Amino acid sequence: MKDQAQRFIQNPLLSPKDLKPSRAGLQITCLLNPGVFTFQRKTWLLVRVAERPEQQDGIISFPVLKGDGIEIIEISANDPELNAKDPRVINYKGVDYLTTLSHLRLLCSDDGISFYEPEGYPLLQGQTGQEAFGVEDCRVALLDGTYYLTYTAVSEQGVGVGLRKTKDWKSFESEGMIIPPHNKDCAIFEEKINGKFYALHRPSSVDIGGNYIWIAESPDGIHWGKHKCIITTRKDSWDSARVGAGAAPIKTEKGWLEIYHGANKEHRYCLGAFLLDLNDPSIVLARSAEPIMVPTADYELTGFFGQVVFTNGHVVNGDELTIYYGAADEFVCAAKFSIDEILTSLTYHHD
Repeated sequence: MKDQAQRFIQNPLLSPKDLKPSRAGLQITCLLNPGVFTFQRKTWLLVRVAERPEQQDGIISFPVLKGDGIEIIEISANDPELNAKDPRVINYKGVDYLTTLSHLRLLCSDDGISFYEPEGYPLLQGQTGQEAFGVEDCRVALLDGTYYLTYTAVSEQGVGVGLRKTKDWKSFESEGMIIPPHNKDCAIFEEKINGKFYALHRPSSVDIGGNYIWIAESPDGIHWGKHKCIITTRKDSWDSARVGAGAAPIKTEKGWLEIYHGANKEHRYCLGAFLLDLNDPSIVLARSAEPIMVPTADYELTGFFGQVVFTNGHVVNGDELTIYYGAADEFVCAAKFSIDEILTSLTYHHD
């Protein structure tokens, strides 16, 4: 199966060793899934940086936000009440914890390849009890001069969608949790349609239903309603276990083009695309039968959590789409695509 990605020869663009930890006593385990935007004629990444204490033999330790600081929880690795099979989540005495604590960090680039941390910009960290296990996987949408940051807020209460807004990337206004647990992968359209905001999001269902992509509308970008399921998983396909939106949809003559991730039962994450009606984006016009990108490079196959390509950020320049993505839950990489080639590859619905 050939994918459409032209990977940057410089990949991985960023690895954990390239950045400094946010505070003493922590080390960076992974860099993941950056939000992407342009600002002051530069390409910017809002990278998810996942940290934890250096691991000691026989002990599993992980950080949790507590007030203004961080508490390190330590558990004996052979504690009978500990389940640590998944490198991302552990369960102790019936309660789930993340093995790492994530914050969002700003990096910028003049060429879209070499990124550095600029002076004078804040780290975006969890601020409330709803974000005690961290903030993750931010998508950035620009509407009328305001950047809308939708991110995953994680705590023992669950996983929901938080929103912060900024115009200058120095001061931020928090709107709190706009979609409650369990929900993530929220991407706001970068244009109002018939006077309304639209967003894609992904409720997580345990029993009935599944991990499907929904659309919602809003009068103000904060209060969301008229939720409708538009993309479901497909049995025996590359996206059979879960699907979720990438970044803001791209406006084309044929419709709103959305890049999304799909995972199968083996937790292999690929990228695909679907197309929504320009005037009523709750109508799906077409969808990828096969992925447009499959984990094949070494840095996508092996890492903190292998077999993963995952995006929530891109830059559009005419027909050229540069997707920045997380590889193997550890590295930040990039690949170029042709928007026209993606549109041509879709299977169109003629019902």
